Amino acid sequence: MDIQIIDETKIVPEAQIKLVEDVLEFAGQKLELAEDTEMSVTFVTNERIRQINQEYRNTDRATDVISFAIEEDPEEEGLPANFEELFDIPKNIGDLFVSLEKAAEQAETYGHSFERELGYTMVHGFLHLNGYDHIHTEDEVKMIPLQETILDEFGLKR
Repeated sequence: MDIQIIDETKIVPEAQIKLVEDVLEFAGQKLELAEDTEMSVTFVTNERIRQINQEYRNTDRATDVISFAIEEDPEEEGLPANFEELFDIPKNIGDLFVSLEKAAEQAETYGHSFERELGYTMVHGFLHLNGYDHIHTEDEVKMIPLQETILDEFGLKR
């Protein structure tokens, strides 16, 4: 996968960036995504993610991750459904905005390592970018076990 990392905070250690890249790459393999699939991860402060949450979700609080999936439908543009394959264009699945401050708070609250919480945050957002959700029970029973399987197999067990 082609993962663009943007650190707006300017304080994310290289080891955490590597963990993010590795866990997302692993998750992409589990979902059998094409190797040239693209996405971005932007690290922001609690204040910035609160602003994004307010603007796009009408919720005035910080959160760990916000996902913006790119749900392009080539047919709506008058193109064939397999447009990306025909012209060898990588698929961009979207963008994640992540607050490491919030992830650290949650790691402490839930009593597990920061690395586990960071992995959880990344995989959770990544699954949203790939169409998974947990609002309805029938969706949750698909997403949450898959999320746990990815984390466990990657080595970030509870």
